[in-house]
Amino acid sequence: MSMRHFFGFSLITSLVLLLIFSGAALAQERDPSEVTDDEVNAIARQLYCPVCEDIPLDTCPTLACIQWRELIREQIAMGWSEAQIKNYLLEEYGDMVLPVPPARGFNWLFYVIPPVAILAASFLFYQSLKSWRGRQAAESEEHQQSEPPEDEYIARLEEELRKR
Repeated sequence: MSMRHFFGFSLITSLVLLLIFSGAALAQERDPSEVTDDEVNAIARQLYCPVCEDIPLDTCPTLACIQWRELIREQIAMGWSEAQIKNYLLEEYGDMVLPVPPARGFNWLFYVIPPVAILAASFLFYQSLKSWRGRQAAESEEHQQSEPPEDEYIARLEEELRKR
């Protein structure tokens, strides 16, 4: 092997090693103190506290939520994506961390029952209103027919009009 080939081989090997080690240095984890509160809260506001009811994770003052926000901070520092963090918390604490339950299992009832109940209530209201108007019209007609005429002349006139 000539000096020229050796120099070329050494140069290529050095460049490859430099790229490998610089890539590893760039891929290192961030320090959790470098992760901003905005980055943490961007994810935390999309999740709910599994302990407190109906309180977003970014505003919950409990110690547990503070710890969960720190967990999110550490996961961001380790390079986890937003989806990975959400999936981790979902696996760890269940559907209660989501603002809206996913439409699977019995949760689909939360999406079906309200519209069906509204439609059923509207139908019952319509039927009641129709029945009430029909009854009111029938009572009005009965009232008009059962009322004796006040004047004999009017009674004969109405009788003549009915014959025609």
